[in-house]
Amino acid sequence: MPTTTAPETVSRLDSVLERLRPVFDDIAAGAVRREQEHTLPHTEVRRLVDAGFAGLRVPVEDGGDGLTIPELAEVLVELAAADSNLPQIFRGHIAFVEDRLTAPPGADRDRWLRRFADGEFVGNAWSEVGQGALGTSSTTLDRDTDGWTLNGRKFYTTGSIYADWIDVTARRSDDVDGTALVRTSQPGVSITDDWDGFGQQLTGTGTTVFDRAAVEDDNVFAFADRFRYQTAIYQLVLLAVLAGVARAAERDTAREVRDRTRVYSHGSASLVRDDPQIQAIVGEISSVAFVAQATVRNVADTIERAYETAGRRGSAEDDAANIAAEIASAQGQVVLSTLVPQVVTRVFDTLGASAVSRAKGLDRHWRNARTVASHNPWIYKAKIVGDWAINETPPPFLWEIGVATPDR
Repeated sequence: MPTTTAPETVSRLDSVLERLRPVFDDIAAGAVRREQEHTLPHTEVRRLVDAGFAGLRVPVEDGGDGLTIPELAEVLVELAAADSNLPQIFRGHIAFVEDRLTAPPGADRDRWLRRFADGEFVGNAWSEVGQGALGTSSTTLDRDTDGWTLNGRKFYTTGSIYADWIDVTARRSDDVDGTALVRTSQPGVSITDDWDGFGQQLTGTGTTVFDRAAVEDDNVFAFADRFRYQTAIYQLVLLAVLAGVARAAERDTAREVRDRTRVYSHGSASLVRDDPQIQAIVGEISSVAFVAQATVRNVADTIERAYETAGRRGSAEDDAANIAAEIASAQGQVVLSTLVPQVVTRVFDTLGASAVSRAKGLDRHWRNARTVASHNPWIYKAKIVGDWAINETPPPFLWEIGVATPDR
């Protein structure tokens, strides 16, 4: 008698990827052209948002997809393989979503979750350049009879040029370090695409100026209330970008080798794809892509545990989960920041001089990986990990950059 098998249940992640993959495919198809022409991916970002990208972590009951952090990381790696600029564009948004997810229940939390589910997304404006003193902010958030106004200049404002809101750090007039969520559509906000890095050129990591930008009362927060695992989640996005770059390098190298008909007389086969030396190089790239993906999954699992303890903030369990998340993200950074940039240059050992053709755009993999690896320099993270391994010294969860005073 024949037996029947119940249809396999489609997982939440599979359902999301089924919806997003057509967008990813189109993004990948135009990635080289956008790099060559320096075309900012406004259309691609909007397509992602329209497909629900801003609400991936928002609970289902609030209109989102309810993905876990490990599931979100899987999506980010796949998007990064299509175009490594795109996940980084959403880095500030991803962090602010976590901040609202872990906020106390209430109207404010509900309002923001609904905004995310409806397709509004958030950019970032935390960093300042110049000769400002370490630990200070020249951006101010002042309260007067008309409400809050924001004044200042920020750089490395990744994603803000595409966003509906910007998450800004500032010193409040009540001497509290704060954050403000600022609408980008108002006259008091000016965003410039002046990021001149040799990689990740399309992330909008440029200058944003606030000139008496209005901030609503409900959108002013104390920085001390931010969710605890924020540095780990910021780093997870960059790790996912590196994993996606490695996967893209594997894909493009395999394709170029498979299609190549010209060979060197002193090679080891009549077709490049059959040359064992070339196969070994592609195997190296593939292996690093595998390790990078596994690292991202491991780090994401650890951060998920910090998310799960967020409702018991400051408990011994929460402290341990946040330390584990910070250490894991730093360990992943130390390894992938060196391993991925090194291996993606191997594509040039498989094809000879034709690999450096600008038309192929293969150089973008190294440029983008090396740029991502320059964020939050890994050498400091290696020391932090070592101090934890030796002395169980808790890691710093926040750090600053600026000009040191004589006693610092």
